Amino acid sequence: MEIEHPRVVERTRVAMDPFSQLILAISVTSFLTFQWLFHKVSPWVSVRVSPGFLNLSDKQKVEWNSRTVSTFHALLVGIFCLHILLFDDAVNEDPVWGDPTLVKTNVAITTGYLISDLLLIFYYWKAIGDKFFVIHHLAALYAYYYVLGEGMLPYFANFRLLAEFSTPCVNQRWFFEVLGYPKSSRPNMANGVAMAVVFFLVRIAVMPVYYSSMYSVYGTEAYYLVPWGGRVAWICSSICLDVMNVMWMHKIARGCYRVLHPPRRAKAAAPQENGKAE
Repeated sequence: MEIEHPRVVERTRVAMDPFSQLILAISVTSFLTFQWLFHKVSPWVSVRVSPGFLNLSDKQKVEWNSRTVSTFHALLVGIFCLHILLFDDAVNEDPVWGDPTLVKTNVAITTGYLISDLLLIFYYWKAIGDKFFVIHHLAALYAYYYVLGEGMLPYFANFRLLAEFSTPCVNQRWFFEVLGYPKSSRPNMANGVAMAVVFFLVRIAVMPVYYSSMYSVYGTEAYYLVPWGGRVAWICSSICLDVMNVMWMHKIARGCYRVLHPPRRAKAAAPQENGKAE
């Protein structure tokens, strides 16, 4: 006689209502909040924090507000994600079917953000339109369906959100660039080093932990209870994402090296230029 996993039995009882009213409310609230942050809060704060915001073109202001909201979202869900990884025993002990309550909350916040960002991308396509981001957002929403709707794979879904910690540095690099900071300036160099370090820690260094956890549940009863679509969203997306992460890490490392170790010709030319200026 086949014995079902206890978590699956528990979820079967609520199969008629895959998206709870609470999760739906969080997603909608998240969507409205990020729209409000984009249209109202970011412009108001940006003018007071950085006067250079007023000198930007309309397209640059749209991207500025988009990146400001992106940074806020990344910090919010990243901190929540770290809390779950450190203190949510149910998810850590059963990565496939552990109690997903907190993870669902975090993913619901991200779902609201992704839908909000998709709407902004389509509406302001000429300013921030990007096919890659559309594909990324849609793929993420597809994967999150299995977390929000079926309550499966909470550990792995949450673990992936660790990558959001690299977003603020990436956005800050764009802010410095659009404000006219030279690449050799100390703030830009400090941010570049921080971006390389954080990107490596949250996207590359964690790979052994992530895939060892995946390997530990592969072939188990809990694994086979995950539907085919869920396995595709889990395994294939993870591999594709990490291939891109390795490629991005390579580019970031090369860029960081070039900034910290400029060509000798540039160093030799510096005294001459200074001498002419004097």
